[in-house]
Amino acid sequence: MEIGERIVQKAHELFMRYGIRSISMDEIAKELGISKKTIYHSYKDKEALVDGVLDIEINRMECDCSQTKHEAENAVHELFLALDIMEELFAGFNPSILFDLEKYHPKAFTKFTEHHNAYLYETIKENLEKGIEEGNYRQEIDVDIITKFRIGSMFLIFNLNYFPHGSYPLSKLCVEITDNFLHGLVTPKGQELIDKYKQERKK
Repeated sequence: MEIGERIVQKAHELFMRYGIRSISMDEIAKELGISKKTIYHSYKDKEALVDGVLDIEINRMECDCSQTKHEAENAVHELFLALDIMEELFAGFNPSILFDLEKYHPKAFTKFTEHHNAYLYETIKENLEKGIEEGNYRQEIDVDIITKFRIGSMFLIFNLNYFPHGSYPLSKLCVEITDNFLHGLVTPKGQELIDKYKQERKK
């Protein structure tokens, strides 16, 4: 693995676990057993390193969405598969990372926001349209409004005004919000699928 890749991978690991602001370039260098000067050969400053870490997260998100879409039996199943991935991700995730990104790295935050407003919008919209076509989601929903509502609700769990750090596990918030979202969407046929996949998750 190239040194630049080692650096950004270690930064990604530390930022996700502890947040961005609390991790210095010195600490990243110490974790890797290299000098801080070596980091600056690959990344001119912390902003550049944060941008590299963000690229890792964007690529991961796109791979996860593609995987769930490919493996899903139907639109409802796709959301349950996505929920499994999110629960695993949040097991080692510091919720302050988005606050740090917005407050201290606005350029990277804008890049992140523009990506999820475009890529996630299309992914969720396709899921809604698929679910309607299958008869699992209600025909009368406004796809544009519900897509935007879903994006907003997904990131609500990182809002420290509503959910201060440690008040609830991120995985619990994710499950509760997704469950509420699904129950507002489905037809009786879709409800049967919810019940089925919930039973499978208990096994």
